[in-house]
Amino acid sequence: MKIATYNVNGVNGRLPVLLRWLHEAEPDVVCLQELKAPEEKFPLLAIQEAGYGAVWHGQKSWNGVAILRRGADPVETMRGLPGDPEDLHSRYIEAAVEGVLIACLYLPNGNPAPGPKFDYKLRWFDRFTKHARSLISKKLPVILAGDFNVMPTELDVYKPESWVDDALFRPEVREAFDRLVTQGWTDALRHLHPGERIYTFWDYFRNAYARNAGLRIDHFLVSPELAERLTSAGVDRDVRSWEKTSDHAPVWIELANQPKPAKKKRCTARPSW
Repeated sequence: MKIATYNVNGVNGRLPVLLRWLHEAEPDVVCLQELKAPEEKFPLLAIQEAGYGAVWHGQKSWNGVAILRRGADPVETMRGLPGDPEDLHSRYIEAAVEGVLIACLYLPNGNPAPGPKFDYKLRWFDRFTKHARSLISKKLPVILAGDFNVMPTELDVYKPESWVDDALFRPEVREAFDRLVTQGWTDALRHLHPGERIYTFWDYFRNAYARNAGLRIDHFLVSPELAERLTSAGVDRDVRSWEKTSDHAPVWIELANQPKPAKKKRCTARPSW
């Protein structure tokens, strides 16, 4: 199973890019963020014509998340992050696909920091961490995918010294990400590419993409039940160079149908004959 996450930065404005990428990459499941479209403006017909079913949680002008499944509709299991009924931002949706629970999220940016937006980010992160703990405790195959708006380490940002006061890199946010991961989640890209400089976002300004001045802020966290099924992970970096494209590139992982078989232990006992 190939699962991708992609912050499209406006699903209708970037629809030709999204459809082209779906055709070329053929992912089985896609998590989308920043739809920037209300419920009724989601381009369902075009998505269906591309061969995908969808569930989505839209919002006018801002936010918005969706999960696409090739050949069928995902089974929605939750809409909105629990813990604050007054939070109306469309940042979270869950769905079941082929026995895997997939959570698609768009964590708040939080800038400028410090300030009210940063405080909201930390509160949202705390709610998300609590919900993630409840998911991992069920010992089910779960994937947390999306735009986390966090660079976990200095390896995930092209010029760390320039980002020390940014809400995506402040110690409070990186510590929150670490608390989340240490529940037992596996950071799929970093697990399969340790020590490698990988980016998923390049700003539109200052020729960032051409200079490879990027950030890794789009992540896959997988539960222990799926970690052994990870076979590959990567970033479709070239999509960022397409005309009228998002400032993010699609990120993907592939899962084997079954866990990798354990290596047989070599018998060292002497024969009895």
